[in-house]
Amino acid sequence: MNILIADDHSVVRRGLQQIIATRPGWRVAAEVSASDDVLPALRRERFDVVVLDVSLGAGRSGIDLLSHIRAEFPTLRSLVLSMHAEEHYALRCLRAGASGYIQKDSSPEQLLAAIERVASGKTYISEAMADQLADAAVRGYDSALAHERLSTREFEVFRLIAIGTSPTAIAEKLNLSIKTVSTYRSRILEKMGFQSNADVVAYSIRNRLIE
Repeated sequence: MNILIADDHSVVRRGLQQIIATRPGWRVAAEVSASDDVLPALRRERFDVVVLDVSLGAGRSGIDLLSHIRAEFPTLRSLVLSMHAEEHYALRCLRAGASGYIQKDSSPEQLLAAIERVASGKTYISEAMADQLADAAVRGYDSALAHERLSTREFEVFRLIAIGTSPTAIAEKLNLSIKTVSTYRSRILEKMGFQSNADVVAYSIRNRLIE
């Protein structure tokens, strides 16, 4: 099984290589550290699974990248490996095209099990997350956290606002116009019932959406 690792921390990539190497027949065929290098790497060689950090620093975000991977490589399985709390990001990543979601504080055994499961065509989330999704389905949409009501693009703008990114930088990062960014910001504030960017930051910290 050929695996691509996409993570902007060299220590993490080295650790993943060592863990994956314990499985006979599994091979880290390539690794990249930036989101803009993921699609070119996938075009050069056939991969079975990509292990992708949802936060890849500058460039296209992991969530945005997932939709592009799904569009160009519909049979490729993607496992998101993230430091972000599963309850806040897993469902959004799955909707964007991920085959599974696992947090970076998981054990090596859990990581290997997750890779094996997504490679077999199944979806991987933790048991705790599965219980939360089932509970949310019973409670209904109205009980969802405010940020879960945002579209994928709105959520990307929301996250960038939360970490203090300027409108100009957001526009460049997401390949949008300043006017479009402003429109997204207005929608976000309206949907979440906020008055300012400070509300976005406070909410994000309170719900562990940013570090």
